[in-house]
Amino acid sequence: MRKVKIFDTTLRDGEQSPGCSMNLSEKIVMARQLDKLGVDIIEAGFAIASPMDFKSVQAIAAAASNCVIASLARCNKGDIDTAWEAVKEAKKPRIHVFIATSDVHMQYKLRMNREQVLQTITEMVGYAKSKCEDIEFSAEDASRSDREFLAKAFSNAIAAGAKTINVPDTVGYSTPQEMSELISYLRENVEGIDSVDISVHCHNDLGMGVANSLACVKAGATQVECTVNGIGERAGNASLEEIAMAIRTRRDFYDAETNINTREIYKSSRLLSNITGVPIAPTKPIVGANAFAHEAGIHQHGMITNAQTYEIMNPDEIGVPHRALVLGKHSGKHALRERLESMGYEIPDEELEDIFTRFKKLADQKKTITSSDLETLTLYRSKVTKTEESHAPSCQLVSHSITSGSNIPKISYVKIKRADNVMEGVESGAGPLDAAFKAINKMLGIEARLEDFSIRAVTEGEDSIGEAVVKISSAASGEMYTGSGISTDIVEASLQAYLSGINKMFEAGE
Repeated sequence: MRKVKIFDTTLRDGEQSPGCSMNLSEKIVMARQLDKLGVDIIEAGFAIASPMDFKSVQAIAAAASNCVIASLARCNKGDIDTAWEAVKEAKKPRIHVFIATSDVHMQYKLRMNREQVLQTITEMVGYAKSKCEDIEFSAEDASRSDREFLAKAFSNAIAAGAKTINVPDTVGYSTPQEMSELISYLRENVEGIDSVDISVHCHNDLGMGVANSLACVKAGATQVECTVNGIGERAGNASLEEIAMAIRTRRDFYDAETNINTREIYKSSRLLSNITGVPIAPTKPIVGANAFAHEAGIHQHGMITNAQTYEIMNPDEIGVPHRALVLGKHSGKHALRERLESMGYEIPDEELEDIFTRFKKLADQKKTITSSDLETLTLYRSKVTKTEESHAPSCQLVSHSITSGSNIPKISYVKIKRADNVMEGVESGAGPLDAAFKAINKMLGIEARLEDFSIRAVTEGEDSIGEAVVKISSAASGEMYTGSGISTDIVEASLQAYLSGINKMFEAGE
C-alpha cells in the first residue's frame, strides 16, 4: 500500500491556539511522546519567532530519536539561517519555507507581484537547500490561489531543490471535492512532481479539515499535516487521531497506511490535554469519553452479541486503558510498576518513586484505584517533573485551610514552600479561592491576575480525582500562563493549579 507520512505541527501551529501555549519542558515531553506515537515529521516551532521558540526547536531536535525535525521559516535569509541553526543537530533535520501565493495575500500582505514571488521562491528554496538537504515548500493560502500560478510556484520550488511541496487550505475555505480536484490538477501540471511528496495542511474553519485532508489522500497526497486533538489557530487543524484511524479503518478505500502506532493515540491525546489544560470534548471522535460508550438498549444488545455491530474500531487499537479496579492502599511499588507497564507506561525509577508517593496519598483517600486514576497520576507527573527542572525555584503547596459559608467571611490560610523558604498567609476574599489566591500573591510579592478557572472530574465515582485548570496573566508583561492541579479535594487541586501557573511565570523569567 501507499505510505502516507504524518507531519505533526502540534508544537508549532497547534501551540498558536489561544490557551495552548507550552513551556520548553512541556514541549520536550510532548515531542518525545510524538516520537513514540510514530509521526514521521515533527514541526518543532518557528525558530525566528522568539529566543524561546529557537531554544525549543533546538532542544526538540536534540531529544527526538526517530522523527524528522522541522522548523518553519519565511522566504528570507534571516529566517532560514535561524531555522537551520535550530535544527542542524537533529538526526533528520528539515527546513520548511513558505510564502503566500493567493492574490489577496500577495497584494495586501506581501505587497509583491507574481513575478517577484516566483523569483523569491527560486532564490530562497535554493538558499535553504544550500544548508539542508530536506526542504519543504508551502504555498500559503494555496486553496485560494490561481491554479496556473500555483503550479508555476511549485515547479520553481521543486527545480530549486524542494523535496516536499505543501498545499495548505490556510483559512479552511475549501471543500473535499475542490481539494481533491486541486491535488489532481497539480499532479498533472507541476514539473517534477512525481519526484517529491505532496503534502496538505487543512484548517477546520468550516469543520472540513479532516474531510479535506482525506480527500487529498484519496487523490494522491503522500503527506498530511495535522495536530493532536486538532488544536490550532482559530477552529484548529485536521485532527491527527482522526486522520490516522480513518486511514487504518478504511484502508480498503484509501489504499494507504501510515506509520502511526495507534496504541499510543489515546495516551498522546490525554497528555496534550493535561499539558495545555484544554479538555477533550466527550463526543470527540476516537479519543472522547463517549467514543466507545453505548447507552441505547438496542446498541447494548448488539454489542453483547457482537461488538462489530456498533463498533468499527476496537478501543484497544488506540490504547484506551481498561477501567478495572486493580489497586488499593496496601499495594506495593512492584504491583504499581507492573500495572503501569501493562498500560503502556515506561517509568524511570526516580519518577516511579514520586508516582508511588502520590499513589499512596490517593489510596488513603479512595478505597480502590482505577486505571483511570493511575493514568491521571502518571500524566500529571510527566508535567510536574519537567516543570520542576527549571532553574527558577518552584512553589509547592504545603497545607491549606478555608472558612466559608453563608453570611460569614470567606477566609483562607495557605502555607507554601519555595526552595528552603516556607511562607504562610491569611487573606479574605469574595470566596475561599479568591482569598487563597490573594494570600499566595501577597506572600510571593507578585501581581498575578486570574483570567479563567475551571474544574472537572477526570476519573469516575463520587471520590473521583478533580482537575483544576487556571489561566493567569502577569500584570507586568500581560503574558498568559496555564496551570493545572489534581486532587480529590477540589480546593487543593485549585491551589496546585494556581501555583503551577505561577511556576511557569517564574520559569519564563518574570
